Amino acid sequence: MPKFPLIKPYISQDIKDKVCEVLDTGFLTEGSVTKEFEERLRQYIGCRHVLAVTSCTTGLELALRALGVGPGDEVIVPDYTYPATADVVAIVGATLVLVDICRETMLIDYDALEAAITPRTKAAIPVSLFGNPLDYDRLGASKEKSGIFLLEDAACALGAEFRGLKVGNQADISVFSFHPRKFITTGEGGGITTNNPQWAEWMNSYKHFGLGINESRLTASFDRIGTNYKLSNLLAAVGLVQMEKIDDLLARRLELAENYLDLLKDNPKVGLPQTTRQGKHSQQSFCIYVENRDGVMQELRQTGIEVQIGSYALHRYPPFAPGPRGRICGELPNSKYAFDHCLVLPLYHELKLADQQYIVHELMRRL
Repeated sequence: MPKFPLIKPYISQDIKDKVCEVLDTGFLTEGSVTKEFEERLRQYIGCRHVLAVTSCTTGLELALRALGVGPGDEVIVPDYTYPATADVVAIVGATLVLVDICRETMLIDYDALEAAITPRTKAAIPVSLFGNPLDYDRLGASKEKSGIFLLEDAACALGAEFRGLKVGNQADISVFSFHPRKFITTGEGGGITTNNPQWAEWMNSYKHFGLGINESRLTASFDRIGTNYKLSNLLAAVGLVQMEKIDDLLARRLELAENYLDLLKDNPKVGLPQTTRQGKHSQQSFCIYVENRDGVMQELRQTGIEVQIGSYALHRYPPFAPGPRGRICGELPNSKYAFDHCLVLPLYHELKLADQQYIVHELMRRL
């Protein structure tokens, strides 16, 4: 165990008590606790519909299916993201189109997105990477002009805002992650938000094996092919208690991020990515740009400081190479730069200012 891990899930005694309470009921699959977790999320985000699912990845797949995306359709994805964002495009049989990012924000390049749209483009999956909200004004203009769907990979962005409105309201559908690296976690899990009741109803049916409404309620009715993407009461219990403390947990992350910014500002050896204008960053991950990133990362890990790369330049990996299942737009210089230079520093609830000072001191010794 490193002295300073990248993240520590926030697991308090009341979370453990809630999990034991669910265990004692014997009802461990999706049930009332999951429904309560969904409702907490809905109230916090301010959207009309929330569905808890097994992961952000399955949530993205489910959303694409609800939007009718499939073979013959193109879906635009930023090249710099976790592979799951692109995996789901192939899973539903659509064609992947990779575009560059903006180096300053590490978010999708909006001009590149517009240039990549063709008559076959059905949707785009911009990523609110690391908790940095997207510019929904720019995305909305692209959507209005082209008629494409906007499916947001909001895996890291719970609590982020744009123009005072929380992420999860602006896209057609947004999908969050509750993986243990996220500050609100259920162990594994995801959440889908939308303001469209038809899509919400379809996705709710699909994640319950295609279950429909039976007026007699004596037997199940199945209206479509579906699968099991339900989030269990047991996992939802962890997230439910954390959601009761989300304002405090988020405020602590923002405080820690501000400490890092103060310690690193005006340092010519460190590049600090920018927050979207009129946006509020949730600081799921605190990222910087450095030279010799891999060497710095290896040395810091040897001192007990767990640091990590930011994300992946997908075009460098065989599953996302251009071919019948996808194409690449341009040379992607900013994605390449981010992949080679982005470094993520430890950030978790119990981290102290003195710890951050030590981490930055050790970092600067290696730059």
